[in-house]
Amino acid sequence: MAWKTLDDMKMDGKRVLIRVDINVPMDAGRVTDTTRIDRIVPTVRDVLSAGGKPILMAHYGRPKGKSVPEMSLSHVVPALSDILGQPVTFIDGNFGDRVDALATGEIALLENLRFNPGEEANDPAFAARLATLGDAYVNDAFSAAHRAHASTEGLAKLLPACAGRLMQAELSALEGALSTPKRPVCAVVGGAKVSTKLDLLGNLVGKVDHLVIGGGMANTFLAAQGIDVGKSLCEHDLADTAREILAKADAADCKIHLPTDIVVAREFKAGAAHEILPAEQCPADAMILDAGPDTVAALEGVFAQSNTLIWNGPLGAFEIQPFNFATNAAARKAADLTRSGDLISVAGGGDTVAALNGADASADFTYISTAGGAFLEWMEGKTLPGVAALES
Repeated sequence: MAWKTLDDMKMDGKRVLIRVDINVPMDAGRVTDTTRIDRIVPTVRDVLSAGGKPILMAHYGRPKGKSVPEMSLSHVVPALSDILGQPVTFIDGNFGDRVDALATGEIALLENLRFNPGEEANDPAFAARLATLGDAYVNDAFSAAHRAHASTEGLAKLLPACAGRLMQAELSALEGALSTPKRPVCAVVGGAKVSTKLDLLGNLVGKVDHLVIGGGMANTFLAAQGIDVGKSLCEHDLADTAREILAKADAADCKIHLPTDIVVAREFKAGAAHEILPAEQCPADAMILDAGPDTVAALEGVFAQSNTLIWNGPLGAFEIQPFNFATNAAARKAADLTRSGDLISVAGGGDTVAALNGADASADFTYISTAGGAFLEWMEGKTLPGVAALES
């Protein structure tokens, strides 16, 4: 992919508009998780080091084109200033006058872009207004790159544009894992419903060597093969679709891995009485809530034979014990192989990050994407407007 980075841009004395994602969790007006702020630090510091004036642009929540005080980015300024190690000038109202007054070495943050209806509408007039504020444009918000908004797509066409350090890292990791991977490639796709990941599964079977299907999704595939899954979460109406995916995988020489043993319970609660059974022996009054130890052992073998791993979604009801066993054990094996240099591992998606953190495995993965929808759409093979706009 032909996209420029900060290394290709001249920024000395220039106003640099940087699209970031600092849509962070808040409680009583205070930031409770700074992960997304932490990840933009390299870009901001590099722009400052190059003599540029960083002007941060972002959204928060869904104000639907109206000013909503509770969604003002002013609430993020204290955490942002603390992490960047210097005061951040907050600019609301008339952007232009305040931006012109910025001094070299100063950092500014514009008010929530979604307060203006032109942002989500990708209004050319709003994009043009933003363009007057800067001399160069940097997109460091891969997590918003699947949206064709004024600050992610329209603006990139009006100024010299490049990817920030986080965007660069995301694109490099994903390209290396899916576009030009070191084979064999294994993909883990879990979660509750097949219906939410049909495009993903359809794209992956043509690109990976092994596809592991877990979570509630696996129940649909088991049922499609005539296996009784009792009272488990299952989309029985997608049985034909599941069989089509299995056939497509077979034709593409992609081996699909489903649970061979299961953990079942009659109640969905922590510490519920449970038992481990062969996959085809789920009692009629029970629910499948996790994959069993034989399945995990087989997956560990697949990981050991692979050179690249892509992970999206848990293998079971990881939020509660003891149904987090398969996710935790498989994640730790992937982390061990990555740490020893035997595996390139890339993961992404909200539940995925939480699951890997819960397994104490995330620190050893090669790359973990903070993006949700953008990560999925990339894996689905879709064009992301915010990325395409950077291509030269």
